[in-house]
Amino acid sequence: MATLYNIETQSDAAMDAALAALGREEPVAIPTETVYGLAADATSPYAISSIYEKKGRPRFNPLICHVSDLAMAEEYGEFDAVSRKLALAFWPGPLTLVVPLKPGSAIHPLATAGLSTVGLRVPAGFAGKLIARFGKPLAAPSANTSGRISPTSAIDVEDDLGQKLRVILDGGPTKVGVESTIVKSDESGVHLLRPGGLSVEDIESVIGGRVLRDVSQTAAIEAPGMLASHYAPDAKVRLNANRVSLGEALINFGGQTVLDSDKAVARFDLSASGNLREAAANLFSTLRAADRTGAFSIAIAPVPMTGLGEAINDRLMRAAAPRGK
Repeated sequence: MATLYNIETQSDAAMDAALAALGREEPVAIPTETVYGLAADATSPYAISSIYEKKGRPRFNPLICHVSDLAMAEEYGEFDAVSRKLALAFWPGPLTLVVPLKPGSAIHPLATAGLSTVGLRVPAGFAGKLIARFGKPLAAPSANTSGRISPTSAIDVEDDLGQKLRVILDGGPTKVGVESTIVKSDESGVHLLRPGGLSVEDIESVIGGRVLRDVSQTAAIEAPGMLASHYAPDAKVRLNANRVSLGEALINFGGQTVLDSDKAVARFDLSASGNLREAAANLFSTLRAADRTGAFSIAIAPVPMTGLGEAINDRLMRAAAPRGK
């Protein structure tokens, strides 16, 4: 059974417990600004295997490796000018850069699913300090059973994986609420592999050009979050709903008019004011709350595709996708 450490009131104890667990090659649940991560030594095959085992994660799905700063990132990956420019602009923050592995990189192939590239990110806050103290990158997918709703609080992690972990660091609710945006720069441009907590428009303002959305859901897996079915509650998910059926839960956005909403077993709104940043922060916790109602289906009202709406819709489409048997 996991022990929870509050990183505000138990900072030293939290750091010591996390470092001790990481030293034993055990995964630790850590808060980041995006979602809670299940972190372990990215250079240790035993530690990485333990992440896969505890999550039930397919081993062809690569892991993001978290580093303390750009200098550490460049020890493991090769950055072109555009990737370095993006790192300087947005790190620490919700941006993952997929770059070629540096020859002799100590990141183990289990973390990269055998690919010649690696996804690197610098998280903000306590996670970055932990990595700096540990001195090695941490592979850290979301701290939940694979394919299920990502955790945005320590309680979410405890409810799902508490019996499998010894250490959970509690940093309160996450600020961004969806995973990082993932991009890859090559000779043909900057490619969006996964929309996330940093808007494409912000990236385009730095690179002075368009981000290419040319990766289909049937493309080869080269970054986390590219599986067609992901972030799924137990209930079915129905998108772009303008009417509610008897027995469904309703998740609205911006107080839209949804016909027969009085038939819903429960009603939620990602952001009553229509604020996409607030909606992103509330997305996973609202999906969990709707799922706990026991509704057979969750009807979700339309969410605009602008700004962070792109990431919200990506997660919702994957939550609604057909699931493997």
